[in-house]
Amino acid sequence: MLNHGLLFQVYGEGAAWQFLGWILVFACLVLANEIARRTKAGGMLCFVVLPIILTVYFIAIYVSAAAGAEWALNNNTYVHMTSWFHYAKLYAATAGCIGFMMLKYKWGIGKTQWFKAFPFVIVAINILIAVCSDFESAIRGAHALAETGTSWWLSSEGVWLYGGWWNVLNGLAGIINILCMTGWWGIYSSKKKDDMLWPDMTWMFILAYDVWNFQYTYLNLPTHSWYCGVALLLAPTFAAAFWNKGGWIQNRANTLALWCMFAQVFPLFQDQGKFAVIPRLYADGFMDAATHPTAVDPTAQGVISVLSIVVNVVVFAAIIKRSMKLKKNPYKDEIWKGTKDYEEAMSRAE
Repeated sequence: MLNHGLLFQVYGEGAAWQFLGWILVFACLVLANEIARRTKAGGMLCFVVLPIILTVYFIAIYVSAAAGAEWALNNNTYVHMTSWFHYAKLYAATAGCIGFMMLKYKWGIGKTQWFKAFPFVIVAINILIAVCSDFESAIRGAHALAETGTSWWLSSEGVWLYGGWWNVLNGLAGIINILCMTGWWGIYSSKKKDDMLWPDMTWMFILAYDVWNFQYTYLNLPTHSWYCGVALLLAPTFAAAFWNKGGWIQNRANTLALWCMFAQVFPLFQDQGKFAVIPRLYADGFMDAATHPTAVDPTAQGVISVLSIVVNVVVFAAIIKRSMKLKKNPYKDEIWKGTKDYEEAMSRAE
């Protein structure tokens, strides 16, 4: 009998390669984040120079493909990464990275008080992009169920997705997660000028976000979730936990933008070959765009969606409770002052 694993189909002879791939992605993201955050040159290279080069490359691909050029029509980016979501996420995350550099280095409007709300705005936009994608999958799954008797639907990138109530629940969790961001104007530069700090974004928000975002990838990017739902989420959390207190959101934006760039150019790393991993959802034991799935195991999808909304509701309730106790506006004011996470982050602020 096929062993589907708890969440992912990682077992047998290929497991060593799959774990190696995960370790490589995690380690490279941690290292890349350090390069990007520690110097202006590193940040400019990663989030200005590289995106400009890639933008020219992407435009060249699509213009050439429209003209019928063989190299473009067969380009992996053109064939495998056509969804609006990937481009929206790449550029939204990159915009966040640039804005965060403006704040920590106090460039231009980064010196102003009003621009301190930028981190909240850009993170909310990124979350809403994912929420829209979740709702889209739920709607497409419902249409597929009505037309074919099954909730499987084929995405524009050739991935079979299983839309359902779990998408709706996780989408709602994402909306609540936006409300879990507190102290919007409490943005600081670190003494060493290597980090933008958001001290009021404590472990509670990080936990709620990580659970929600993992589930988003598990539902909507299932063939990528081993990497973008586990390694990509743990890399910024690992850094924030051990040496970059208060800098989690900067870590998250940096690693997300860099991963999106890599995945957009080299999609087959996670789609095919030794490093590819699929979740237990695909009970047939494989995912092939040309073959409609005949078996499905959505158990984990349902369980994690319930967990996602429960965690976010609990965190939001804790925010409301503390705000009422302190008689403070949780968005205008910093409500986690006095807590261990907040004070450790503030000890690094200039």
